[in-house]
Amino acid sequence: MNAPAKTEEFAVKIPDGVYAETVLSVEHYTDHLFRFRMTRPAGFRFRSGEFAMIGLMVGEKPIFRAYSIASPAWDEELEFFSIKVPDGPLTSHLQAIKPGDTVLMRKKPTGTLVLDALTPGKRLYMFSTGTGIAPFASLIRDPETYEKFEEVILTHTCRDVAELKYGFDLVEEIKNHEFLSEIAGDKLKHYATVTREEYPFKGRITDLIANGKMFADLGVPALDPAIDRGMICGSSAMLKDTKELLEKAGLTEGANNKPAEFVIERAFVG
Repeated sequence: MNAPAKTEEFAVKIPDGVYAETVLSVEHYTDHLFRFRMTRPAGFRFRSGEFAMIGLMVGEKPIFRAYSIASPAWDEELEFFSIKVPDGPLTSHLQAIKPGDTVLMRKKPTGTLVLDALTPGKRLYMFSTGTGIAPFASLIRDPETYEKFEEVILTHTCRDVAELKYGFDLVEEIKNHEFLSEIAGDKLKHYATVTREEYPFKGRITDLIANGKMFADLGVPALDPAIDRGMICGSSAMLKDTKELLEKAGLTEGANNKPAEFVIERAFVG
């Protein structure tokens, strides 16, 4: 007789107007990074590249934080890629979730890293650092990305080699996927760099753009506003520096209501 009462008590605590979803799987990459998948509400719609407010009940209160949805719009489940912050109001609790646990999500997704915010082009760059790869995890698994662009270049810069693994897992997943492998084909290029360890590709992405090494490594010409489009997600310093480099090359920042040559996600910058 006690179990139903406990369930009722918990159900009362879930705030109105939010989804309460079930954790399906959790994968820990490093002491600082993990990904998890959870059920997707039947009525939940989003565009690949958008973010949602997800949270947990901590004591009597819900705590929410903006998280990019790492799964594509067609996926039946929702995936998120998170950093672990020991004293973070949400992540200190979120990093301990297990399959079967409940995660809360607000009902309205939003964000600027969507294909609609870009004018037509031939080559799409996705510049990311750390967990900034999450919205691009969604976009590189969306067929529409390859319908709109002839070449898709995902750059991912982290401090250590171990932190790059999520990106490599994504690319491997696409190569082995029943329909994405054909759609992406050889259009997708993955350029991973680290800043603190020895690695074939080393350095901040902004330095590698500025000195031309990124273009040489990839075998592509320098940025051209007639052809190239960009999306940027990372630390505040990286956003600022990458934006300046793209503007210097003649690209203009766009938004949902005014598409242009590149877009930035600022929701995660504190």
